[in-house]
Amino acid sequence: MLRLTLDVDDVLADTHEKLVNIVLNDFGTTLTEKELYSRALRELLHPKQLTKLHRIINTPGFFTDINVKKGAVETVYKLSKFYEIYIATACMEFPNSFKDKFDWLHKNFPFIPWTNIVFCGYKSIINSDYLIDDHVRNLVAFKGEGILFSAPHNLNDHTFRRVSSWNDVSELFLPIV
Repeated sequence: MLRLTLDVDDVLADTHEKLVNIVLNDFGTTLTEKELYSRALRELLHPKQLTKLHRIINTPGFFTDINVKKGAVETVYKLSKFYEIYIATACMEFPNSFKDKFDWLHKNFPFIPWTNIVFCGYKSIINSDYLIDDHVRNLVAFKGEGILFSAPHNLNDHTFRRVSSWNDVSELFLPIV
């Protein structure tokens, strides 16, 4: 059985959506929602705002209520019938996210066993046939085939095959029924 590894933030979880809501509601900004979805937040926000956002992200509980990407649960469940599914999330930058992400995965993807969840730094350690991730840096070092999941911070990259939704993932990986 082929192995398919999935990232959490901005692949399974709509992390960018939560960050945009924080910026719009809690920061004094003139940026519009459309602008906040057009590029990486690090390109749009003032360094002080980025520092504040990083503090918020590292607060215990930040990751507990992030919305699941539309179609992710159903598609991953279907994929689990044809692939060995792993979750790999680079959470070393925000160490308070470990328990939150583990609990979030257990709540939203209870069919994925804890033994198939990897908390790591760089994903070059992952031994899988495919990795679906939103960060090019994770795909560059990956030894299998990397699939780029569209996110505001990677819209101009054309290095890897791209999916923009879980419907695209379904079309790419699931048999026609």
